[in-house]
This record gives sequence, structure tokens and C-alpha cells, in this order.
Amino acid sequence: MRSRPSGFRLYDHRRPSPASCAVRARAEGARVSSARGCRGTMAAPRENVSLLFKLYCLAVMTLVAATYTIALRYTRTSDKELYFSTTAVCITEVIKLLLSVGILAKETGNLGRFKASLRENVLGSPKELMKLSVPSLVYAVQNNMAFLALSNLDAAVYQVTYQLKIPCTALCTVLMLNRTLSKLQWISVFMLCGGVILVQWKPAQATKVVVEQNPLLGFGAIAVAVLCSGFAGVYFEKVLKSSDTSLWVRNIQMYLSGIVVTLVGVYLSDGAEIKEKGFFYGYTHYVWLVIFLASVGGLYTSIVVKYTDNIMKGFSAAAAIVLSTVASVMLFGLQITLTFAVGTLLVCVSIYLYGLPRQDTTSIQQGETASKERVSGV
Repeated sequence: MRSRPSGFRLYDHRRPSPASCAVRARAEGARVSSARGCRGTMAAPRENVSLLFKLYCLAVMTLVAATYTIALRYTRTSDKELYFSTTAVCITEVIKLLLSVGILAKETGNLGRFKASLRENVLGSPKELMKLSVPSLVYAVQNNMAFLALSNLDAAVYQVTYQLKIPCTALCTVLMLNRTLSKLQWISVFMLCGGVILVQWKPAQATKVVVEQNPLLGFGAIAVAVLCSGFAGVYFEKVLKSSDTSLWVRNIQMYLSGIVVTLVGVYLSDGAEIKEKGFFYGYTHYVWLVIFLASVGGLYTSIVVKYTDNIMKGFSAAAAIVLSTVASVMLFGLQITLTFAVGTLLVCVSIYLYGLPRQDTTSIQQGETASKERVSGV
């Protein structure tokens, strides 16, 4: 009698086969290992990276988020000639497109495959370009709202309030992707909203900012921005999971549409003044720093997400809030109030709770059932 090969397992006929599990998991846009009932399949191995590299990713993501907010706030409140925010958003899309093209060229390996990929997925797919024009339009609105919000709110207040994107994204995920949230996640969502309400109840004022500000307008701009962020992010995720097309191809499709959308916005919003003063009117080194951070921030985040988890992303967001607050106190004379401090603490805690991994109770329930059967058998 021949011995059974090592690693060979007999599967119960009532349990789905590995092949059917894989098909079902792909259909749901999830990993094979996460498909319910598919216990016989092997989880995809995660890339083993060192703790030092994860900490490096965390530090860079935190610094990019905090520096972008502070630099943008500075450029919108300085006493120099104010640049056109619509042109900055447009240039950001151009740089993102160039970076995505470069990464796709490296990913494909040679010039022939690179040209074929562009010909097939960009030039030969007008329907896909139209599909990606939806998040392009929404992201363009979001980016312009960020400029408007930071023209009227302190960087720390903006950083805290912008975390409303978490419950907004969660709601869009439930409605558009048919996912569910755990009880702890729902609690953290309401805690976050309560923290933002405290921060906005009596917004902290910056004594060193001399330009006229409208906090109500700034909060309205953030509200529009978080709605755009939630919808566009989930929509883009749904498009990514609907096919095997490369992420960088999808980015190229989206940024091409984004350039067209933002150019239309430039013409409609500031066309007359740009003809008179020029496209790059008011640009300084700090403005170019803002554009650079906005360009690499989103692309770098997609790389960071690959190697870190939600808990580290939560720590990053909380650390960015703390850094923005410290910088606002030092640079803009921000006056910390009790409601701001308590609200900020609630937001940081809620971000951490929301990112905690959901407990898999399947094995626990099965263990309890087996133990009950043994007891009843006795």
C-alpha cells in the first residue's frame, strides 16, 4: 500500500472544494482565506518585512500628512500674493500621472509590454476612461475643498475634523460594497463624530493669522471634502476589484480624466484672472512643496497600506494630528481650548478602536458547540 503524499488532506464532501472556494472568494473581491466555509484553503503568504521598515513607513506617512496640512495652511494665510488653488490641483494631477506612468513602465519590464498596456487599457478603452472620470471629478472637488477649508480653519482643527472621512467611508462601504461593521467599529464612529463636534463647538483660534477667515465656510468645505473622499475611495475600490487591471493602469486612467476635469475647473473658476496674471501667479517654494506632497502622498499611501495594517494607519493619523497641533501652536499661535483637547483625544482613541482587527468568532463558536456535544454525550 502506497503511503499518502505529505501534505495531502481528505476533505469532507459537505465542505466546498478549494477550487470552488477560490472562485467564490474572487467573486467577492476578498482573499481566498477569508471566504467563509473554505477552511481547507491556504492563506496567501504575506510579505515578511521588518519592524524597522514598518516604523519607517509609519514615520514617513505621518510626516507627509502633517507637513502637507501645515504647508498648505501657511500658503493660504501668508501676506504674499495668493496663488490660484485650482491651478495647484491641476498640476498635482499632472505629476501623479507622470509618476504612475513611470511606475507602470517599471512594472511591465520592457518598452514593448509598456506600449501594449497603454494601447490596450488607455487608448483602446474609452469606456474605462469614462468610468474613471467619476472619481476624477469627485477627487477634484475634494482637493479644491481642502484648499478652501485650510483658508478658513487652523491646520489642527482641519486635521481633526477631516477624520470624519472614516465614518463617511464606512457608510459608503456598507451601502456600495455590502460589507458590515463590528459593534466596536460603530461605537468608534459615533465617538469620532462626538469628538469632531467638540472641536467645532468653539473652534480654536490662531492669534498670528491676520487674514480674514470664515470658520463656518471652512467646516462646510470639510463636510463636502469628506463626502467626496468616502464616495470616491469606495467607488475606486469597487472598480479595482471588478477586474484584474493593474492599479497603476487604473491610476493613469483616473489621472487623465482628472487633468481634463481640473483644467475645466481652472477655466470656469479663475479663467479671466489667469489670463491677466498668468497660470503660475503667486507660486513660491512653499506652494511647490504643497504640490509635491499632494502628488506623492496618495501614491505613497498605497505602498504603505501594502506593508502595514489599520492599527498603524490609525497611529499615523493620530500622530499627524498631534504634530499639526504642535506646529499650529508654534507657527500660527493656536490657542488650545478644553473642548478642542477633549475632542481631539476622542478622535485619536476612536481611530485606534476603528482600526482594531475584527475577532473571528467562527472557531470559538465551533469549539463551544463541540464541547457541548461532548458534555451531552457523557
